Amino acid sequence: MVFSSQIFLFFFLPVTLIGYVLCRQTQLKNLWLLLVSILFYAYGAHLVVLVLAFSVIVNYVIALLLTKTDNVLKRKLLMTLDVLLNLSYLFYFKYYNFFRINLSALTGSSTDFERVALPIGISFFTFQALSYCIDVYRDKSLVQKNIFNVALYITFFPQLIAGPIVRFSTISKEIGCRSVSARDLSEGASRFVYGLGKKVLIANLMGIMVDSIYAMDSSQISVGAAWLASIGYSLQIFFDFSGYSDMAIGLGRMFGFHFLENFNFPYISRTVSEFWRRWHISLSSWFRDYVYIPLGGNRRGLKRQIFNLAVVWLCTGIWHGANWTFILWGVIYGILIILEKLTGFEKMKVPALISHVYTLLVVNILWVLFRADDLGSAAAMIKAMFGLAGNPLWDSTASFYLAENWTTMLLGVIVSVPLLKYFTEKLIPEKAADAIRPFAIAVILLVSVSFIVKGSYNPFIYFNF
Repeated sequence: MVFSSQIFLFFFLPVTLIGYVLCRQTQLKNLWLLLVSILFYAYGAHLVVLVLAFSVIVNYVIALLLTKTDNVLKRKLLMTLDVLLNLSYLFYFKYYNFFRINLSALTGSSTDFERVALPIGISFFTFQALSYCIDVYRDKSLVQKNIFNVALYITFFPQLIAGPIVRFSTISKEIGCRSVSARDLSEGASRFVYGLGKKVLIANLMGIMVDSIYAMDSSQISVGAAWLASIGYSLQIFFDFSGYSDMAIGLGRMFGFHFLENFNFPYISRTVSEFWRRWHISLSSWFRDYVYIPLGGNRRGLKRQIFNLAVVWLCTGIWHGANWTFILWGVIYGILIILEKLTGFEKMKVPALISHVYTLLVVNILWVLFRADDLGSAAAMIKAMFGLAGNPLWDSTASFYLAENWTTMLLGVIVSVPLLKYFTEKLIPEKAADAIRPFAIAVILLVSVSFIVKGSYNPFIYFNF
């Protein structure tokens, strides 16, 4: 079930809100949210919900055991067991097919084997569950003795299948006691509608164009059309994922939870390192706190720092998917970030325009690798972008897609930078902005709903991860 679907907007969300309001005590509210979260996941995953239940039980039990012993060795063994169990089912469900296919290619054996289905959102809820146990192990978070509260933390439907990755310490107090004010409902609903508009009115429309161009024979794609596809995908993936994060944050707020921000205008970055401080913040900070710093961070000399960064970015690529395209994507980002660290690029007095163009160009090209089905397809599209395949600079296909999509692309560019934020905060009087905002939100909602009712194209890219 996706947030931008009719069943969610017109049935699931209203029923969930009504049931939540009818529950008076916090514990009853938690049980209600846990029930609807399980139903939300089971709607699309069916019996795979048992994997989610296994994750809850394993991490709940091990966290409790960690608090029942002061023996350093036992605690380390328990934490190691927790990591192994979580990563074992993550690797089985997500990477079994990948390893079997590549093993078959190396050995020449048959690739005819039963494929393992990928549970929706397994990377997100596994990392979230892991962070809970690790924080308990480090004494950075109190253990939760109520298994239903742990289950709610891991399965809470707004962030269950596509993030953001929430730390238990962020919402532990709110799980135990919270209230929802009229302001929470208003601001949460507004944030949800804003994210819905980003998803439906920009990401989906860009996705239609991108999919159409990528479906063409790469040798027939003009340079112009290839760049339209790559820029369109850069907009699509940003508004798809940031829109989902906005909706998740808004939904959380409507039920009394305050999630941290997951995006901070990444396309205004002037370095690749800055881009990853602004993009998917919850994942970047997870790898920083649970992989990079435990490995030694930058405290053990330059060579060790380079090694640690390489490990983090290899893991980042692997986390995103079981495909050589994702692995290479992560490795290249790791190399670029290491080079920026070695050269002190962020501290150089490089003209803003040059550094900004450099960053956007790198990110855009690497999104091609991220989007492609395989390395060959990625190479073919990049060749087409730079006219290395003997393709024309421009053709009627490029003209058609530009004419059909230039307004959406322009809107995407405007919204992806803090222009609207500056305009509303600096140039419009506060009272006028407060008066305009409800009208704007209502328009976004009505137009988005009309697109949802009429359209059938409604994928979520990050559901695959």
